[in-house]
Amino acid sequence: MLLIGVSVGGCSMSRLNGAFAKSDDVTGSFSPAAGAGSSVPTETDLAFARNAASDVLTRGDKDASQPWENPETGARGSVTPLAQAYSSDGRTCRDFLASYVKGTSESWLQGAACQTSRGQWEIHTLKPWRQS
Repeated sequence: MLLIGVSVGGCSMSRLNGAFAKSDDVTGSFSPAAGAGSSVPTETDLAFARNAASDVLTRGDKDASQPWENPETGARGSVTPLAQAYSSDGRTCRDFLASYVKGTSESWLQGAACQTSRGQWEIHTLKPWRQS
C-alpha cells in the first residue's frame, strides 16, 4: 500500500489539466498552520492521507471518516468528506478535510477529488486548510 501511495502522489499537487486547470489551485510546499509547531507532513505522510481519502470517498458513506497512520514517521490523522458531492464538467467531485497529527502538533489539510471514468477517486488538490 505504501508503494502505491508514494507512486500516485506528491506534495505539489494541482488540479488536473484541462477543465480543472486553475492557476490559483497549484499547491507548493506545505506550511504548518499558525500554532502548529514545526511538524510538516512528509511525502509518505501525504500518501497515506490521500489513500485514506480515496477509501472513504469510495465507500460513499454519509458522515464517514477514515483514519490513517504512517508507522514510519508516527504521523496520523483522519479524512472526512465535506458536504455533498457535486458535478464539475460532467464528473462527480467531493471536497474533504484531513487532520495531520504528529507528536503534539496538529494541522489540517483541505482537498478535492473527482471520480475517474473507471469510478475511482482521484485526488487533485491537497493543501493547507485556510479557514474562511
